[in-house]
Formats: sequence, C-alpha cells, structure tokens
Amino acid sequence: MLVCGMCGLGAEITKNLVLAGIKSITLLDHQAVTPLDTVANFLAPSESIGQNIAEASQERARNLNPMVQVNVDTEDITAKPDGYFTEFDVVIIARCSNKDLLTRINEHCRRNNTLFYAGGLHGMFGYMFVDLNQHTFVEETKETKEVEVNGKKEKMEETKMTKKTESFVPLSDALDVDWTSQDYAKMIKRMSVGYFVLQVLLEFYSLHSRLPLPSSRENDIHELLTIKHSLFDKMQVPQTKLPDTFPQLLFGQVSPACAIVGGIIAGEVIKAVSQKDRPHNNFFFYSPLDDGAGTVHLIGA
Repeated sequence: MLVCGMCGLGAEITKNLVLAGIKSITLLDHQAVTPLDTVANFLAPSESIGQNIAEASQERARNLNPMVQVNVDTEDITAKPDGYFTEFDVVIIARCSNKDLLTRINEHCRRNNTLFYAGGLHGMFGYMFVDLNQHTFVEETKETKEVEVNGKKEKMEETKMTKKTESFVPLSDALDVDWTSQDYAKMIKRMSVGYFVLQVLLEFYSLHSRLPLPSSRENDIHELLTIKHSLFDKMQVPQTKLPDTFPQLLFGQVSPACAIVGGIIAGEVIKAVSQKDRPHNNFFFYSPLDDGAGTVHLIGA
C-alpha cells in the first residue's frame, strides 16, 4: 500500500492500517516537519522539525506493529511517473489538492485495477473519494424461511453470503457534474456542503499552487469567497448553499477531524482489500456545517 502525504490525516490512515496488520506500507512525502505537523501528526516526534516528515514518521509507525514492513519514499509526488503508482495494490493520497495530478493518477490506477483513494483534511472539513473500478465483494444477507417443526410451521432466519459487484466512476466524472440537470438539481438541498468546499479548494490550488495558509489568513479568506461566488454562479448552485463564513473553518489540521476521516478511509481500504461488505461509493464528507455528521454521496454515476 502507498500513503502519499504524512500530514495529520496521513498519520491517522497509516496508524489504522499498520495496526490492522497489512503486509507492507510505503510512506511518500517530500516535505519537512513543521511545528504544526508535530501537533497533528503523532508519528513525527517534536524534535524532528526540519527533517523529512516521511522519514520522521517511520520509526513510530514500525513500533505500532513490528510485523508490518514500513518503507519510506522522500521524493515529490509530482515527480513520480504514472507507472510508480501501479506498483501498489492500493494508492491513498492524503495531502494533494492538485486536481490535474489527482485525476491523472486516478485514471492510471483505474486502467491498471489499482484501488484508488484520495482524501483531505482542511481545518474542520474532511473528505474521502474512492474509485475501485469494478469491485466484487461478499455481503451477508438474511432471509426468513418458514419451516415445519414437530408438525408446526415456524419462521427461521437463515444467513447467506452473497457475491455482489459495485461500479465506481473516476474522480474527473465526480467533479464535473451538471447541477442544473433534473437529477442533480434535486440533490442540492441534501448534498453535503463538503462537496462544494472541495471544489473551492481545488480551484484555489489551481490558481495559487498552494492551499490557504494561516500566515495569509485575511487575504486567503477574501480569495476563497471570491472563488466560491464565481464557482457557484458557474455551476448555478444557490450561494446560500454554502455560508460565507466557511473559510473561517478551513485553516490548520484539527486532530479529532483527522481521526474521524482517517478512520473512515482506513476502514474502507481494509473492507475493499478483504472484499467483505459493501464499500462506500464514492464520496465521504465530514463537515461541521452538516451538523457534524459524516455523509456518503454517490456523484457522477
């Protein structure tokens, strides 16, 4: 398995997968440990500031389960050729908001039947996207049958394991939907605001080659609102769907939110690899503006 991005979210995903006893995991990240990372990423010691964050996280990850092989790659994800990602059965991207890069890696994984997960944690907002292409799994189903016992008819519950297949769509399709169409217009009201926050953040990154920073908080809040208003007009989504206070909740890495989203992603990976139970298809969002509840939405199918 490959985990790209050892931020707070990447650390949570890694912890859960290592504790679950996977065979091996590779931690990919070229960035250096910052003071913020030592708060959000519990795998990186406080004295490791300035060191490569993947290398700094390796020892504690290994100590969680010595039976798991923990490898490190300190190269930049943007420098990796497409073939690199298909060396793994599962690719999990936990720190990347480059839409073009995400969709390119997703498409290559899809062509080679590599399980693909993308996630992000921005302040109190978190998301997961999953593309398993055509995924076969076994699901437990229960049937009630009427049987005769000592001349009397009784109802008995029977458990069966049923083989099923779920179809997934690529990230490009999930991000490019027509919200004016009849089907999607009906979804807007019950759709998580997290989807639209994600769209705003991807557009912010495409314009500035970075995510919003605490050091430029006021300017970035203004820019996020400008992007939101323009995007919503383009998508013809009501501006009231996402309150203009949302940028205030986007800064930093909130550890409890990392734990929630990281737990969901790791759980879904284990579910997919074991091919047991129906996987989430295809987005999971965690947002304080959705009453603090996690929601699953199928977009783009």
